[in-house]
Amino acid sequence: MKITLKDGSVKEYAQPMSIYDIAADISEGLARVACAGEIDGKVEDLRTVIDKDCELNIVTANDEAGLRVIRHTASHVLAEAVKRLFPDAKVTIGPAIDEGFYYDFDAEPFSREDLDKLEAEMKKIIKEGHKIERFTMPREEAIRFMEEKGEPYKVELIKDLPEDAEISFYDQGGFVDLCAGPHLMSTKSIKAYKLISSSMAYWRGDSNKAQLQRIYGTAFQKKEELAAYLEHLEDIKKRDHNKLGREMELFTTVDVIGQGLPLLLPKGARMVIKMQRWIEDLEDKEWGYVRTKTPLMAKSDLYKISGHWDHYTDGMFVLGDEEKDKEVLALRPMTCPFQYYCYKNTQHSYRDLPIRYGETSTLFRNEDSGEMHGLTRVRQFTISEGHLIVRPDQMVDEFKGCMALAKYCLTTLGVEEDVTYHLSKWDPNNREKYIGEPEVWEETEQHIREILTELEIPFVEDVGEAAFYGPKVDINAKNVYGKEDTMITIQWDALLAEQFDMYYIDQNGDKIRPYIIHRTSMGCYERTLAWLIEKYAGKFPTWLCAEQVRVLPISEKYEEYAEKVRKELAKNDVDVTVDGRSEKIGFKIREARLAKVPYMLVVGQQEEEDGTVSVRSRFAGDEGVKPLGDFIDQICKEIRTKEIRKEEVKEEGK
Repeated sequence: MKITLKDGSVKEYAQPMSIYDIAADISEGLARVACAGEIDGKVEDLRTVIDKDCELNIVTANDEAGLRVIRHTASHVLAEAVKRLFPDAKVTIGPAIDEGFYYDFDAEPFSREDLDKLEAEMKKIIKEGHKIERFTMPREEAIRFMEEKGEPYKVELIKDLPEDAEISFYDQGGFVDLCAGPHLMSTKSIKAYKLISSSMAYWRGDSNKAQLQRIYGTAFQKKEELAAYLEHLEDIKKRDHNKLGREMELFTTVDVIGQGLPLLLPKGARMVIKMQRWIEDLEDKEWGYVRTKTPLMAKSDLYKISGHWDHYTDGMFVLGDEEKDKEVLALRPMTCPFQYYCYKNTQHSYRDLPIRYGETSTLFRNEDSGEMHGLTRVRQFTISEGHLIVRPDQMVDEFKGCMALAKYCLTTLGVEEDVTYHLSKWDPNNREKYIGEPEVWEETEQHIREILTELEIPFVEDVGEAAFYGPKVDINAKNVYGKEDTMITIQWDALLAEQFDMYYIDQNGDKIRPYIIHRTSMGCYERTLAWLIEKYAGKFPTWLCAEQVRVLPISEKYEEYAEKVRKELAKNDVDVTVDGRSEKIGFKIREARLAKVPYMLVVGQQEEEDGTVSVRSRFAGDEGVKPLGDFIDQICKEIRTKEIRKEEVKEEGK
């Protein structure tokens, strides 16, 4: 057989060979660092025997696939350590993930002290250097094997496999785990690892099933790589909006109010108000939107017409019981049905379209308690929602306009390079989830595909992520922990106008169904605030800051001038405060830096006499003495243009 290697060279063998043996034949050094092999592009275990011509790439820790093998093996070492120290724990699953691995256990919660003990036990297991061996069993024998070991979750996993399946296991010195692999050849090949944290998880992600304890960890080939990653984690902790946003007094949560119901404190509320006013003015004055204000709840009848009652009730807060109450209400999870009735209030001709409705909408969604986090996933939130009622011939251009508006918002916020674009499609194998015929879905998805291609926007296609009434573009971003959330959505709807009997009169006097675009220009304000906290580590662009300037009088003698400076700035719509405390000026400057205030204006005798201010900024440090009028012109321009100044001062206090 002929084995074509990555460099194009060919190895010929007269008999079947394992990937590991081929690596050893190439060089002993390659065999020592080999983690897996890619056979015709598919990652396979080193123990896999090749018996026909193929293309083979030996995978090492320098490859993403190789690093995942190291981490997968580390998860098995963790599982063995847990079984040694906590023998009553039941093992479930332990995959490699993007930045490490996790393993779920049916056990008591693990403390940080427990994780430290488990790390020490992992070190012992790795030092023992057991050879890792793969073996298989028929399905029924595998079930009995795991039943005898008292591992019910493994039994359940095996029972879900086909009856004729051959089940694979890996044995590392007596500890046996159900697994498809691939794995390293020995535990001693794990060089650098760390257990990061533990949390609660549900078996198979279902909140109706058993609560498990998940341990997160990571592993690398080199200790230096692990050290760099742990340093990265420390930076992440500093940026985590759930921590930093509370420290900066932007928001808080209270148990007696409820999970997923954050309180925006004055600073956070001020930031959201600024974004809201910007978006409303932008949409209405520059993009041709008209504003509506609609109820926060409606009768179930409305949601039955739209289809939400059949397709989305689990995600809604329902007030009442249809079997007991004459009238059942629900808090709105979206605004579209309400705005349809704004449209239906007046008969429209083809000349009236497009009509672009905008609303700052407060919505309610019954999120699972395990999914809620800070401001990114909550039960009550506010979005920059809009619905465009258009003629079919206007649909493509209006959709492009929505894309352009979204991109403008992302650019203004400074986050345009942090997003990915997704074409969210229906799943034809899950028809009950969607309304409409297949040809409608195929046509509308193709329209969006062509728009994204024409706009030269890279995108991926996600099956099963469409709304029940149409495909959409989801603009996603990752938080500091790598979890992806949808920030902006633009949906193509060719179906709901029929549900609501919406029409316009065309040039021939006929009634025609319009198309609808459901979109957000900036998305959810709470989620966007969380995104910005993490993006800027709390050092927001000046226009967004709740406190843009802090005036620092050198002593009480200059408080009157400080107040004069404040009034002049406030008169020009600058958010400004005065620190009139009887503290040394150095202390006041440090406090302002810690509060991440963009500008500090130090005033004393000379400044008062000359009508100037001594400017210190978060961006460049000491910017020198300036006439007050010049500084006002400078900051007003920065705010008006929404400039994002680059930080020239790398560390606070320097």
